[in-house]
Amino acid sequence: MEGQPHHLLRLVLSCRKITAQVTSARTESIVAMASSSENEFIAEYRAKLHRFPRSVNFWDAKIASRVGEKLGIRLREIGVADVEIDLHEELSRPVHLRRMVMPLFHSVRRVGVSVSGADELDS
Repeated sequence: MEGQPHHLLRLVLSCRKITAQVTSARTESIVAMASSSENEFIAEYRAKLHRFPRSVNFWDAKIASRVGEKLGIRLREIGVADVEIDLHEELSRPVHLRRMVMPLFHSVRRVGVSVSGADELDS
């Protein structure tokens, strides 16, 4: 159990929303979660929904950053100081999506939660 992470940060991406969830490695239960479908983001979502010409994505790097900030605050509240990402899963994403989710990892770090594996994505 020494080499396994205690908490794993997973991202669920679609064209409509981004969801970040932290799971416990032992039980695989969700410890904390933040999503762009929460009430705070509804006004922006509706504005993009009715915009013409329509966009393919309803979230961007700015919204990903705010989701990361919310997740980081929730993790700090429950006492989680370190999370790890699945590097292979994140590297398998297309480059344009990787660029859009990097601010999420940076926001979690800015709040004070260490994100192991995110440094490899920058290179």
